[in-house]
Amino acid sequence: MSTLSQVPVAVKRLLVGRPFRSDRLGETLLPKRIALPIFASDAMSSVAYAPQEIFLVLSMAGLAAYSYTPWVALAVAVVMVVVVASYRQNVHAYPSGGGDYEVATVNLGPNAGLVVGSALLVDYVLTVAVSIASAVENIGSAVDVVHEHKVWFSVAIVVLIAAINLRGLRESGRALAAPTYLFIISILVMLGWGFARVLFGDGVRAETAGFELKAEPGHWAGLAMVFLLARSFSSGCAALTGVEAISNGVPAFRKPKSRNAATTLLMLGAFSITLLLGLVMLAREAGVKYVANPAAELIDPQTGEAPAGYRQGSMIAQLAHAVFEGFTPAFYVVAIATALILMLAANTAFNGFPVLGSVLAQDRYLPRQLHTRGDRLAFSNGIVFLAAAAIGFIVAFGAEVTTLIQLYIVGVFVSFTLSQTGMVRHWTRLLSHESDPSARQRMRRSRVVNAIGLVMTAIVLFVVLITKFLAGAWIAILAMTLLFILMKAIHRHYATVQAEMDDAADDEEVLPPRTHSIVLVSSLHLATRRAVRYARATRPDTLEAVTVNVDERDTRKLVAEWGDSDMTVPLKVIASPYREITRPVVDYVRRVRRDNPRDVITVFIPEYVVGHWWEQILHNQSALRLKGRLLFEPGVMVTSVPWLLSSSDRRKEVAPYDAPGDFRRGVGR
Repeated sequence: MSTLSQVPVAVKRLLVGRPFRSDRLGETLLPKRIALPIFASDAMSSVAYAPQEIFLVLSMAGLAAYSYTPWVALAVAVVMVVVVASYRQNVHAYPSGGGDYEVATVNLGPNAGLVVGSALLVDYVLTVAVSIASAVENIGSAVDVVHEHKVWFSVAIVVLIAAINLRGLRESGRALAAPTYLFIISILVMLGWGFARVLFGDGVRAETAGFELKAEPGHWAGLAMVFLLARSFSSGCAALTGVEAISNGVPAFRKPKSRNAATTLLMLGAFSITLLLGLVMLAREAGVKYVANPAAELIDPQTGEAPAGYRQGSMIAQLAHAVFEGFTPAFYVVAIATALILMLAANTAFNGFPVLGSVLAQDRYLPRQLHTRGDRLAFSNGIVFLAAAAIGFIVAFGAEVTTLIQLYIVGVFVSFTLSQTGMVRHWTRLLSHESDPSARQRMRRSRVVNAIGLVMTAIVLFVVLITKFLAGAWIAILAMTLLFILMKAIHRHYATVQAEMDDAADDEEVLPPRTHSIVLVSSLHLATRRAVRYARATRPDTLEAVTVNVDERDTRKLVAEWGDSDMTVPLKVIASPYREITRPVVDYVRRVRRDNPRDVITVFIPEYVVGHWWEQILHNQSALRLKGRLLFEPGVMVTSVPWLLSSSDRRKEVAPYDAPGDFRRGVGR
């Protein structure tokens, strides 16, 4: 193999590993114990910051508003119960992996399905960008060099996670299972120990418990308080992001796929609700305060001013410090587990985005390259595309979580709402044909659950749009709109090509009466001789060699050599007063075609096959330009005749090609 091809192959094998046979696809499918950390990392990371978002919004109205935090958390938990129950039905009714996209397409039409598809694709990209930027921000608070170069560190982490996923689902699952389980176990231990101290010990007191809150100016009552509670509720609903990933990843599960996916979804919901409610309740007991600007909103009652030099920790960090007071290793375990889960939350998107992209590509809404699996039986092209898009957002917004978070959530609640609408119509359609009483009762119950989910997710979507549109949500909406238009255009193109290829009227079975072959010549060497022999072997009606006169002396030398040689094919010289090569050749081919419109013209172009990348720069440039122009000419065929240079390391393998009279492997002399 040539050096030119060895380098990229070696790099690919180092990063991705050896390729898997297609019949090993079953070995890459996921058992529940690995599927949970793969698909739950996004939802678990949302639980890591959703509770503090509830506290942050309510802090605007002062300390008294914190009394609503358990009720807001309970409302979020109710929504999660409804959404999880609905998606358990989704994975049974639509197990192909299309998830919300398939539900919306089948029940609401292709346009609704495309809206969901574009919303989810954008949401997956933002999931990666927000999660990685948040993880780097957390690490940067302790490591200065990370904070100073957070964009580069964010990009490096995205590339690392993409490389892990390119090696296949099972390998990425094994690599990411431990951090996810570590986070779940460490938070459950913290909650258990914390509530034990509250019930049977000396209680738990957070570092911010002694501070007072400075409420923002305004009259926080009536409609203003209702709006603030709604905004807090919508911020807390960030805990629901990632729930839909399992319905999009059903094909990645082992058989029985639907049942395993539904079980994993149930476990995800149980863990998420337990952690969400537990963190909010323990934070209330510990007196945690969390605000947007600690220097302006936190007040030390002893001084009446903001605490000097205080750096606010995250809610989980405050709780871990308070619960494990005096036992520092446990605090660091919780802190490290939280940082890891934020970093690895992007992995859910790296599993959901490629599967959804494959389904959309199969329906001809995205390039077909996204539908095929790579060497390790992962959807490699989708993984690479997601990584590139996420890096684009990270670089564009400077890895600023505060800015990126404003773009988040919109897409997932668009898909939630349309999915619930589609499922309501799904059950209504089935009820119209079902006669069995017990089956009808189950369908009515399912429709009620989906109808409640529709109302709840629609309200959350409305609140998110109202409160976050000008803050940055418009960018996400614009991206969804542009992606929707692009996918419609791609589908229209594929449909047009398919119609053109299926048109029997254009299928001319009559063979051309004559063939006219042209061999392009720059000098009389072995590559030219091979091209002439190969052209003669095709038995054309007319065969001629053509050269372009860009240098008078070189042309005269070639004509003389051609006449003195054993070449019997006539050589024609084309004038080129402006020393061009491409245009004179194209014009000559057009003249031949015009004089004989029913003939097929075949142009043979000798080319060098090189072994080093820098050799490609030195050779074949004119041939590439000629092929690019001639391929657009009707009735013209272009044939490349390769000559393998010694640097390609394969010349000896094909030496018999030039043996005199050997027409089995090549063209004889």
